[in-house]
Amino acid sequence: MASTDQIKALLRSHVEGDDERFFAVAMQVAAHEARLGHGRAAQELRAMIDAAKQNRKVPGSRNAVPIAQPRGELSGLLSVSYPKARLADLIVDAPIQERLTRLIKEHRHVSKIRSHGLSPRRKLLLVGPPGTGKTLSASAIAGELGLPLFVVRLDSLITKFMGETAAKLRLVFDSIAQMRGVYLFDEFDSIGAQRGISNEVGEIRRVLNSFLQFIEQDESDSLILAATNHPGILDSALFRRFDDIIEYKLPEREFIIKAVKSKVASVKKSKFDWDALADVAVGMSYADIARACEEAIKGMIIDDRLELTQCELLDTLSQRKSIQSK
Repeated sequence: MASTDQIKALLRSHVEGDDERFFAVAMQVAAHEARLGHGRAAQELRAMIDAAKQNRKVPGSRNAVPIAQPRGELSGLLSVSYPKARLADLIVDAPIQERLTRLIKEHRHVSKIRSHGLSPRRKLLLVGPPGTGKTLSASAIAGELGLPLFVVRLDSLITKFMGETAAKLRLVFDSIAQMRGVYLFDEFDSIGAQRGISNEVGEIRRVLNSFLQFIEQDESDSLILAATNHPGILDSALFRRFDDIIEYKLPEREFIIKAVKSKVASVKKSKFDWDALADVAVGMSYADIARACEEAIKGMIIDDRLELTQCELLDTLSQRKSIQSK
């Protein structure tokens, strides 16, 4: 039977997400049982350990999901969350919804796809104005697949010291290979700008070259997403490294109305002229529309009113649009 120290070590390695240490201690327990003459128990333990290790390598296996925050230097480079968002939470154009749905289906049937010598799409470039759903799409993909969402902290990644940023980037790609998840490089243009831009420092050019090399060599089971508001300044060599490029746009009237209805669905409201609301909100992002609706609802709650009026929603939309245009 496992000693108290071994049980503590098992629990500690589980909490810290240290799979290798967990398996090592488990093998020690199996060896101890064998020495005591409990051959059957030792054999069963070894079989369970082998099965757990195999499951960790299978794409789509939930055992592959890490249960702890990134440790060591990685803790300053990656932030992790376990999103509950789903594709149904996204209000985007039908073509985007269809492409994201297809991506999810490919990863849910990855074994079948790979049995025919093919691979699911794993590397996506998301482009479009701020607030149009790029980051929420990353959360929805992670939520649908039951994977952690790792956001690369570019403020910690990029330094002024020669070679240091590339070394940190290698750590990130090592994590991509070792811990299956959805990895998001937000504001990607900060490292993916064209190498010919005159005011770009040499270190950033070296980082871009490193990124191109790492993403080209990556054969992990993780998904790599890069999001940018400025696709025009990205280096042309980047585009062919991604399996798919999805372009997000500001919402048209149909989706503005859908977004507003979704945000105010939980409160009692007066009769709304949805077309009039859409007229005001044209040119706004989904994020700004959501903030305007939330501000109107908070005002209703603070004033102890029982329903949300069209007038106050129009006011908050107009104010948010004015802020956005500055």
